[in-house]
Amino acid sequence: MPPPARNTMTRKKSFPLRINEDVWQAVRRWSDDELRSVNAQIEYVLRDALRKAGRMKPSARKDKLND
Repeated sequence: MPPPARNTMTRKKSFPLRINEDVWQAVRRWSDDELRSVNAQIEYVLRDALRKAGRMKPSARKDKLND
């Protein structure tokens, strides 16, 4: 009998975000330009800021595919 399949998808935390309308619109336009969802764009910007601040390790191959 084979071992049970492991969940290979990255776990993500869901939470509501209150954001200024002007900021939302700017992020929406930016995400449209880069062919990403608004959620993916916000995650991309946060991940980039964390790396630049030295609070997150450089991206693994999986992150590079999402950037």
